[in-house]
Amino acid sequence: MKTIIETIEKNHEEMLTYLKAIVEQESPSHNKEKLDQLALWISQTFKELVGGTTEIIEVEEYGNHVRCEWGEGDGQILLLSHFDTVWPLGTIKDKPFNISDGKATGPGVFDMKGGLIQGLFALKALRDNGILLNKKIVFFFDSDEEIGNPTSKSLIEEEAKKSERVFVLEPGMTLEGGLKTSRKGVSIYELRVKGIPAHSGIDPDKGVSAIDELAKQIVRLHNETDLESGTTINVGKISGGSASNVMAEHAYAEIDVRAKTGEELERIHQLIMNLEPIKEKVEIETNGGINRMPLERTNQVAEMFELAKKIAKDDVGFDLIEKETGGGSDGNLTAPFAPTLDGLGAVGDGAHANHEHLIVSHMPKRTALLAGLLIHYAGIKEGVIN
Repeated sequence: MKTIIETIEKNHEEMLTYLKAIVEQESPSHNKEKLDQLALWISQTFKELVGGTTEIIEVEEYGNHVRCEWGEGDGQILLLSHFDTVWPLGTIKDKPFNISDGKATGPGVFDMKGGLIQGLFALKALRDNGILLNKKIVFFFDSDEEIGNPTSKSLIEEEAKKSERVFVLEPGMTLEGGLKTSRKGVSIYELRVKGIPAHSGIDPDKGVSAIDELAKQIVRLHNETDLESGTTINVGKISGGSASNVMAEHAYAEIDVRAKTGEELERIHQLIMNLEPIKEKVEIETNGGINRMPLERTNQVAEMFELAKKIAKDDVGFDLIEKETGGGSDGNLTAPFAPTLDGLGAVGDGAHANHEHLIVSHMPKRTALLAGLLIHYAGIKEGVIN
């Protein structure tokens, strides 16, 4: 690993140059033009830095995706990185890319363009040292993770089914850069209520308020939240009614569910899909379902973390911790099909927030960690490691 680490450290300034280039190419999740431009840049950059083959997967409504391959072998290891961001077009003018006091800032620098660049330079370091692996590396870059993977979900799942291990280059957790060995699963629902409209002052006895019913259903659902077990149900958006003096005929809610296990997600799914009206003469309709299964901390995931911890300590020289999170990622999509280790990307803080930043000094360390994991799980075909 010594030569790998030396190569990565030598390439640190070049890494920052590419980081600046990718951050300055804004890529909001719903801007197909900008996403397609960045997809092309990623494809070209992969060829320049790594070699191998690249394919742009065209998508009609959302941004295109990029699938890259490096090396060959009977087995496959999957790297994942999304390149869409939550930041609206024009944010770069108010929050330009900048490096100051050891921190890089700019829209998407931490979530997750920094991890994407680290992944590229981990492969570049292997290539620069003439190292060929016994397994094929597939690096999949998706354009729609921040909006729930409407077009990449099935593509990512298919790659996971063919992979022996999956490494997700999402940011590490907290300023300690913890790897994510557990992620909650996510379900998303819509709840529609139909009542009977009536004048609230003249004929209150003739109406049934959809808003009143919805309020009671919200209380029912929120009571299912169990922070100790990690299950949360949140009605995050509501609407309804037509005027303050009309008993509402319609009401609507959007519901977010998080749970640590697939079994618990399924239990809540059945509960929501079989909701019964609390008041008479009210109609209820629920739509939605499980968006992504949990990334559960299986024995294989725990083993992957312990290896990463050892590589970080013995070869790279830093301490590594593990964390769990309620947020979802591409790793949730792969976890049911292949052992998945998440949070291997940048160290910093402020994902989706105004203080988003990446700690520059950690980039070579995290890049070397990923290279070490690839060497271990793929095995070396040719090359010299010392």
